[in-house]
Amino acid sequence: GVLTRHRGQVVAVASGLHEADAEFRLEQSSAEKQLVAAEAGKLVSPGSSIMLDDSTSGVWLLRSLPDISSVTVVTNSLLVADEVAPYRGAKLLVSGGEYQAWAHSLMGAAAVRTIRSMHADFCFVSASGIFELGCYHPYQEVVEVKRAMLESAETRVLLLDHTKFNRRALFKFAELQEFDHVVVDDQASPGMLAHLRDTGVQVTVAGTGQVDKD
Repeated sequence: GVLTRHRGQVVAVASGLHEADAEFRLEQSSAEKQLVAAEAGKLVSPGSSIMLDDSTSGVWLLRSLPDISSVTVVTNSLLVADEVAPYRGAKLLVSGGEYQAWAHSLMGAAAVRTIRSMHADFCFVSASGIFELGCYHPYQEVVEVKRAMLESAETRVLLLDHTKFNRRALFKFAELQEFDHVVVDDQASPGMLAHLRDTGVQVTVAGTGQVDKD
């Protein structure tokens, strides 16, 4: 269960101490990610500025938008950048930083400084795990980028598929209540949704449009 075969290569799967390669993650739970992305994409109006980190859910978010050419995208992810690049009207800003091959993204102090120098309409991020209302990731450098985006956006949106609940990782980057929208797929358990509702988390269940509020 530590390794899996992906496109003829052996790659490490995600764990509380390790994150899988971005191209591999893009295909994991892809149906659920597409559902969540389509729901979250309804928040984005033409002319919006959005921040997307190295979460592969961000790629699916872009694919859900009817017109990428009308938005401004700020990202540290080269997968996201590749998705935006073909659209001439879209404005793309890529952070500096040190390239991390496993994430296909730029990390470190330069990336954080670039992100903190801006203010966007939205940021869309995901998490490796959700435990006791905390959002976690295995790597500190990724947490620093996520935190910078959260503090540099008007509206904060968390994209989650149901497999992320009750998973642990080393570093916490946010509490669920910090997000303006938490979008989950329709396989999230009713008990979990009720718990989130009772603690004031603003949840939208993708595919149903159901919003749970306190």
